[in-house]
Amino acid sequence: MNIFLNIFFAILGASGQGLLWAVLALGIYITFKILNVADMTCDGSFALGGCLSVTLTVSGWNPILSLLLSVLAGMAAGMVTGFLHTKLKIPVILAGILSMISLYSINLRIMGQPNQSLLKSDTIVTMIKKVIPDSVMDHIKYSTLNSLIVIGIGIIFGVLLCFVLYWFFGTEAGSALRATGTNEDMIRALGQNTDRMKILGLMISNGLIALSGGLVAQSQGYGDVIMGQGAIVIGLASIVIGEVFFGRCTSFKSKLISVIVGSVIYRVIIALVLQLGLNNNDQKLFTAIIVAIALAVPTIKKQAQNWR
Repeated sequence: MNIFLNIFFAILGASGQGLLWAVLALGIYITFKILNVADMTCDGSFALGGCLSVTLTVSGWNPILSLLLSVLAGMAAGMVTGFLHTKLKIPVILAGILSMISLYSINLRIMGQPNQSLLKSDTIVTMIKKVIPDSVMDHIKYSTLNSLIVIGIGIIFGVLLCFVLYWFFGTEAGSALRATGTNEDMIRALGQNTDRMKILGLMISNGLIALSGGLVAQSQGYGDVIMGQGAIVIGLASIVIGEVFFGRCTSFKSKLISVIVGSVIYRVIIALVLQLGLNNNDQKLFTAIIVAIALAVPTIKKQAQNWR
């Protein structure tokens, strides 16, 4: 019975984390799937959002306001990458790596140390706890209450962002941004500034990634300059897993939802495997295996159909 309870609580906690990391996956989806570029800035901008949010919160700022500033900082990082790529003609993957490396030093400057705790500061989680009646607090396990609050925060941000992105990409600017990734030459022939569209896409993407970093830092209670390490792999894993489970979803709304669901599924898979005894040091290896399998599924299906 205890084993099943442990698995249930692990899934509960993983679902909350998956929803917060889904914001990161949405940001990576914009560059990887819509703009059709591999932006390596995300590792640095994720940590940037977390470090800035933690530093401002410790300094007495409102946690929600600190998240808004994290978004602006992430957008600035994306703008720098876009400038390096479009104006200085540096390949986008190299421009992202340059931004990512420089953000490591910037994040150290922001926090003044490699990591910072939020133990004695108010976060979004603690703010919500203050409005929950004591009668409810006394009957729910501490870790379970934290997981439920994080799930609630993740659902709110996930739904809100899906609505905003769905609306934006239906506008003229959003449609031009989507078309830039599909056929850049055609958009340029129609008189659109593709460089401006790329910079805009990178800014939106890294703004979302920084927001995810801030949310994760506040939920786990600390910020770290290396907390974004491997973020791009996690985001890609969420996108690919969502595509595998949703199949050939055609509408843009379904694709956004698939990214969020994929992020939750990825976190749940990791949590279950850890419960079964996987060494935590092997987590990144397991992540790489999951991504490889998910990417291979469409090819395997196609070969099986041809064989039949």
